[in-house]
Amino acid sequence: MAHLPTPPAQPDDNPERYVGLARAEAERTAAEHGWQTVRALPPGAIITMEFLQGRLNFEVKDDTVTRCWVG
Repeated sequence: MAHLPTPPAQPDDNPERYVGLARAEAERTAAEHGWQTVRALPPGAIITMEFLQGRLNFEVKDDTVTRCWVG
């Protein structure tokens, strides 16, 4: 049987802290807090819904994070 990789650790962080930040500041802060992947999306973007451990998603309008969620 193939070896299953260990998923990256999920940072102990509150996604709400990113709402209202400028996109660049939010991305920098997320990296400092240990998020492996950060995905910035425009409002209403069509996205896949798979959960990815260690990923933080931002909805960004006018260069400001308006929504943030894990996975």
